[in-house]
Amino acid sequence: MGIIRVVTGAAGAPTKMASYDAALADAGIHNYNLVTVSSVVPTDATVEFVGTAPDLGPAGERLTVVEARATISEVGRAAAGLGWATGPGPGLFYEATGTDADSVRSRVEAGLDAGADLREWTLDERRVEVTTADHDGEGFATALTVAVYGESDPIL
Repeated sequence: MGIIRVVTGAAGAPTKMASYDAALADAGIHNYNLVTVSSVVPTDATVEFVGTAPDLGPAGERLTVVEARATISEVGRAAAGLGWATGPGPGLFYEATGTDADSVRSRVEAGLDAGADLREWTLDERRVEVTTADHDGEGFATALTVAVYGESDPIL
């Protein structure tokens, strides 16, 4: 299959959607139409944390993603965590959101454990990324951590 890139973004803006769009821009994936899938890593995929996405194709095309996104409007911190576990076969992504990064990380790790146990898979290689966005109370703040499968595909 190829590579699955994990990217992160955090931003604030006057509206909920604008803060989400700005966080997507921070991650480098704001010019694509995101199609969310559940959380299975194909056997032949490599998962790599890159932070900000490289050019993945023309604007307006489709990107397949697993997304953790937290948006808040009150003073505080948004936290969006995505973890992945791989082994000799397929792997898993798990996502969690909240306002406390440590709690989000713990819930992602627990989800990976539960998902591996459910499937009876050996998933020895694991990583968790938690993105945070601090908010001063003006408008909205969004944090996101997104796994992007491959490159973009035409929609039409």
